Amino acid sequence: MNEQEVIADTRAWLEKAVIGLNLCPFAKSVHVNDRIRYVVSAAETPEDLLKDLARELLALKRADPEEIETTLVIHPHTLADFLDFNDFLGAADALIEDLELDGELQFANFHPHYQFGGTEPGDITNYTNRSPYPTMHILRESSIERATETMEDTDSIFEKNIETMEKLGIEGWQALGLK
Repeated sequence: MNEQEVIADTRAWLEKAVIGLNLCPFAKSVHVNDRIRYVVSAAETPEDLLKDLARELLALKRADPEEIETTLVIHPHTLADFLDFNDFLGAADALIEDLELDGELQFANFHPHYQFGGTEPGDITNYTNRSPYPTMHILRESSIERATETMEDTDSIFEKNIETMEKLGIEGWQALGLK
């Protein structure tokens, strides 16, 4: 598995699932305008991943939003177990505070075995957050604020996503041909 393959798989997921199914109504414009930075971390430990995340958080803070709006840090070599990944999220959020970036940047997270609390592993609603590889998505809070200003009811996104996934079903998801 090389870096280009990991990025290609992630782009395919973004295009076919996230944008194609409209799971995130804000993703299309940053994708079309090529303002997503894709980073494949070689980290094999959570500690090394935190170092990579720190570097990318600071890089995104310094970057011109017209060039890089958001960053996907894909880490195929660490946190393959979803429970370990889920446990790691607190450390990732603490990193934002340690770097004094709270209020500026935040994480969204995706995983091949993502599971919302209170659901079974095979529940189709979990697929809204299932990506080909464990991924930490770094978002600018100002971007989120701008995007949500254009939408009347952002709470409906989650509900619409569940409805979309239930209509699609596992067979429909598999038909997307995603890794």
